Amino acid sequence: MSNNLLKGKKGIIFGALDEKSIAWKVAERAKEEGAKFTLTNTLPSIRFGKIGELAKDCDTIVIPANATVVEDLENLVEKSMDFLGGKVDFILHSIGMSLNVRKKRVYNDLDYNYLGETLDISAISFHKLLQVANKMDAINEWGSVIALSYIAAQRTLFGYNDMADAKALLESIARSFGYIYGRDKKIRVNTISQSPTPTTAGSGIKDLVGLMDFTGRMSPLGNATAVECADYCLMMFSDFTRKVTMQNLFHDGGFSAMGMSSSAMHQYEKGIVSKDC
Repeated sequence: MSNNLLKGKKGIIFGALDEKSIAWKVAERAKEEGAKFTLTNTLPSIRFGKIGELAKDCDTIVIPANATVVEDLENLVEKSMDFLGGKVDFILHSIGMSLNVRKKRVYNDLDYNYLGETLDISAISFHKLLQVANKMDAINEWGSVIALSYIAAQRTLFGYNDMADAKALLESIARSFGYIYGRDKKIRVNTISQSPTPTTAGSGIKDLVGLMDFTGRMSPLGNATAVECADYCLMMFSDFTRKVTMQNLFHDGGFSAMGMSSSAMHQYEKGIVSKDC
């Protein structure tokens, strides 16, 4: 049921690929809540994904852009403002990719060219987006920019590899640019640290099924789903969170505050008994 949470608001949503994408769910829910927006992704993702179907359902357009290329971002912002009839009120940055993960290069044997691409795609693109939007004065006062992060920015998680470094940089950019954007233009910049989620991109995480079982057992509220993350993003885009900025907001069912849960301990003890036998 719609509450018109974003009625009259305009935005840009990065990263929708298919129905599993958090960005896809954000777009669907934003449409339901009265927002108008443009969608964007790289040309290969547009060709091989289903974003065209999403655009049709949301009465919008897809503007191709490589988020690591400043000229592409300038074109995206300009065309978005043309299509939407003015400045935007929210932007979602839902972008991340590691060639080291894809090529199964472990953290103590990284390819540094791949690492550079990981940082550029997954984090520096966020700075480029914010800088372009700021220079083009593309976001309305009290607007909101969200980037999706993960707890590996703070804690070591086996198999997350150089993406952990990228997420740490992403969160730092949100704080540093959030200060400038808030001071100068009353615009909010935050990151949301989501539970492990079975998106197409997330499937590259080593042993995702086991990780989700562990975090689900550790979290008193259980893992947060993609749809629930979308709802949280919408709240951060809304006027109800006007004074929230420069924060990394955990959306993980309580996992980030836990040391050990009874469910996880029970499963661990079962494993000990099994090995003893």
